[in-house]
Amino acid sequence: MDIDFTALTAYQRYKLMASLIVPRPIALVTTVNRQGIVNAAPFSMFNMVSEDPPLVMLSVNILEGGGLKHTAANIIASGEFVVHLVDEPMTDRMHECGAPMPEDVSELAQVGFTPSPSRTVRPPCIAEAPVALECVLHERLRNESRDIFFGRVQSLRTRPELIDTEQWRVRLQQYFPIARFGASFYVTTRDRFTAAGGGPQARVTPIDEI
Repeated sequence: MDIDFTALTAYQRYKLMASLIVPRPIALVTTVNRQGIVNAAPFSMFNMVSEDPPLVMLSVNILEGGGLKHTAANIIASGEFVVHLVDEPMTDRMHECGAPMPEDVSELAQVGFTPSPSRTVRPPCIAEAPVALECVLHERLRNESRDIFFGRVQSLRTRPELIDTEQWRVRLQQYFPIARFGASFYVTTRDRFTAAGGGPQARVTPIDEI
């Protein structure tokens, strides 16, 4: 089947792309507005871009009429944000953070997440998150539908058991993030295997560290 993307509406393209390019990591992003209120919102159009400099990409849709979502407005105003990776115990509260809330209401308080002071930026980290990336705005792009922010990672915070700091490896047996699988569907990352050779038996080798 060949589908002419130029003949589809933007929403039709979104539905196809967002359901086919999966699974996608979820960024739960904290920002602070001019009044000091902490905003938290989840985004699955997110990923790592490079390690030198250390950049992540966050894509935020533009509202009808050209308005900005709270996350986008806060990043533009302050140049700071924190990206959290979401694991299984956080799933329900992360999803609740995506509900529309007034600008003067903090999603953290509404859903019961605990703010923890960041080391290098004003927006707080979420204490329940396994990973937090403290970012400053590196570059902003804008197209017809989205603001795309490239964040330079200033500091990384993780649960103590996640990182082997002698070999700089992640202990994957301690890390179970979830991913977006289109619409409101999510997947876990527990079904893991290696494709490094060794035949069928290698595909069931328990993952220890990378």
